[in-house]
Amino acid sequence: MQANRQKRHRPLHFIEALAALMVLALVAVLSPASASPLDAAMDKVFTVRSNDAEDRFLGSAFVWADGSVAVTNAHVVGQAEEVRLIDRNGRDLIALVIARDPVRDVAVISLPAAAEGLQLAPDAPNLGDEVFALGAPLGIEFTLTEGRISTLARQTDIAVPMLMLQHDAAVNPGSSGGPLVDAEGRLVGMNSQIADGSRMFVGIAYAIPTPELQRIVQGLIDETLPQFPTLGLTARPVDRQIAETLGLPAQGLLVDAVAPGSLAEASGLKPGDIITAAADTRLTDPGDFAFAVEAASAEGEAQLTLLRGGETQTLTLALTAEDPTGLRTREAPRLLAPATVTAYSLSQLGVTVDAQGTVTVLTDTSPALMAGLAKGDRILTINGAPQDLQTFQLSAPALLLLQSPGGTTRHIRLDPWHAPEGVRPVGGANVLDPDVVVF
Repeated sequence: MQANRQKRHRPLHFIEALAALMVLALVAVLSPASASPLDAAMDKVFTVRSNDAEDRFLGSAFVWADGSVAVTNAHVVGQAEEVRLIDRNGRDLIALVIARDPVRDVAVISLPAAAEGLQLAPDAPNLGDEVFALGAPLGIEFTLTEGRISTLARQTDIAVPMLMLQHDAAVNPGSSGGPLVDAEGRLVGMNSQIADGSRMFVGIAYAIPTPELQRIVQGLIDETLPQFPTLGLTARPVDRQIAETLGLPAQGLLVDAVAPGSLAEASGLKPGDIITAAADTRLTDPGDFAFAVEAASAEGEAQLTLLRGGETQTLTLALTAEDPTGLRTREAPRLLAPATVTAYSLSQLGVTVDAQGTVTVLTDTSPALMAGLAKGDRILTINGAPQDLQTFQLSAPALLLLQSPGGTTRHIRLDPWHAPEGVRPVGGANVLDPDVVVF
């Protein structure tokens, strides 16, 4: 009797269990799917706009790991004291730019309220790892592109002591300041540069790697990051052609110019010097100089080894300006301002003309070249009047009327004090780098 009663209850238990499974399945179907790691990462990305009447689109940013600040590139915020941060849910925040490092190209923006930040990738990426760029390329908000790490450590500017991640996830103007993340949505780096003269993506992009970014961001927040000194030094790498001409190894930096009143001038550096070592670091690659200067900045000076007139000499390069009271402080170093050039002759601007005013020589670094002057152009007037081009002194921006070899005429505005940056293909990782580098 008891056995028969137990058998009759078994189907009931089975039906109850089946019903419970069906309810769970229905709940799973009707419940909203949890966000993917990349979707969750996009929630921590901002579009950056100017907080003024122009409402200009500036670039991208993201919530830093601790959730207290947002991080972007210094070139995104420029000199702005405050910006607007807009997330993909439409929240519009006015936030203060609390710190920036224009050399390393990082800026920190305070957040009005704490937010969940991007998790930092625990390990450095490997060559070929899949990565995703998040941001607003060309102003197209909250865009994700996919690529792979193509180089692990690329110095893109020999005047900046930083090794970048190179990748091929598509980025364009507007992507700057956006995060580069792995498939789990963890921060691998911050997108900062494009390697192309047109400034549009052609398969090579650069991101500041997370460990370097962490050091810079924390240093800016704590006010402990040493300022990279402005040396007042213009130099070029001793490339193979220069080396063959001088009968020297192809290494080191050839000094082109030393700014009056600068740290470089105070050290005794002169145009024509070839710096071969700095702070006990031999300049095997041109970019070694920036790393040597950064490493020596804690000491306040760097010993330079150089060739002058074929002889080896040693100089001491001060990396901070001396305080008039003789005391050193923890404040940012106050550098001596280089003397401002008040007037230029055409020859000083790299322009040589013949008796008819036709340009016969135009240097590659001439501000006039960047303004649109070309070899073979004839300068007809300056500011609407004929001038003696051999003696003329440009003391303010000027309007030049030119006649091309074909006879057509056009105007260009020449302003040596605010010359536009030209982009020319050069050797190295980033074709935006100029041949001549200013430290």
